[in-house]
Amino acid sequence: MPDLFSEFRLKDVVLRNRIAVSPMTQYSCDGQDGILTDFHLMHLGARAAGGAGLVVMEQLAVSPEGRMTPGCAGIWCDEQIPMLRRVASFIKSMGAVPGVQLGHTGRKGGMTPPWEGYHQLPDDHPLGWEAIGPTDTPYGGKRFPRGARYATKEDIARLVSDFARGAERALEAGFEWVEMHYAHGFLGASFLSPVANTRDDEYGGSLENRARFLIEAFDAVRAVWPERLPLTMRVGAIDYGMETHSVEDTIWLTRTMAERGLDLVDISMGMNTDAGPEVPWTDRGFMVPTAARIRAATGIPTAVSWNVGNPAYADRIIRDEQVDLLMIGRPIIANPHWPLYAALELGRNEPFAVLPKQYSHALERSRDTVNCGGFTLARAS
Repeated sequence: MPDLFSEFRLKDVVLRNRIAVSPMTQYSCDGQDGILTDFHLMHLGARAAGGAGLVVMEQLAVSPEGRMTPGCAGIWCDEQIPMLRRVASFIKSMGAVPGVQLGHTGRKGGMTPPWEGYHQLPDDHPLGWEAIGPTDTPYGGKRFPRGARYATKEDIARLVSDFARGAERALEAGFEWVEMHYAHGFLGASFLSPVANTRDDEYGGSLENRARFLIEAFDAVRAVWPERLPLTMRVGAIDYGMETHSVEDTIWLTRTMAERGLDLVDISMGMNTDAGPEVPWTDRGFMVPTAARIRAATGIPTAVSWNVGNPAYADRIIRDEQVDLLMIGRPIIANPHWPLYAALELGRNEPFAVLPKQYSHALERSRDTVNCGGFTLARAS
């Protein structure tokens, strides 16, 4: 029976446990060139050193207009590769697998960072750009008033190619896991959703048509990404309080992608409007039942996030085989050594083994004084 600290093998990649650092955008590139900085190295490296099995980079824009903010990271040009390689190499040196999330923010592009209000820049702002979407309809709500440029078939062909080129750069930089971002109201999610996608050509209308762009981009990446390495997707499986695509639709998409080489599906929300969906934000593991349902229906390894940071709960849903991998976000920002905290809470033998020897040596010698995530270590009897 697997548990939170079981190894997880996918293709030729082995994770030391079922704990993954969820991709979390940091809005922290110095300029508009999408090049990572030492902040990213610190942020991701610390969590790799903290014991996670997989560390997934924040969404990297496959084209410049695919960023959310001017300070977001990218993978659209070769000049971005050296720093990506440095980060991937350090993650791997700490015993974790380096992963990368490829995406395009679509209608949600051209924003200020959260600490500056998180709103769309006006059309004439020197740091802004024209967003692109399945139609020219705005994302909506107070923060997203601007429309988007209707994606022509030529645009779609270019974007598909951009995803493939991004995957090639990720491979050159040393990443061993790719996740394609089809959730959170970004470009893939908006094409899939009938709320956002009202096109009347072969990219709109039926589920098969609305999924066409997602499938084409996936196929393009599959053609260049090595078969021995995992190719996964984060998908918006549900939109709370909206008349949109169903979980059954997501099951169909997952099966379709699996036939084309999908190795794992990461279940999240569509978030295709800013009009206040009824998301149960405070409920523990509120996406887990949906993920478990998709896993059972498809047989595809499944990951999930959102309020799964309680170690006992996290361990239980792995043991119950509801999901295979947990994407930990804010809890692992608050405590880079969350895997150690979880190991201690669960009474694991040799809990400090999740850390580098430089840390484990010091902490094992100080069991009576160390406080980890609110849990004070007791001296061993």
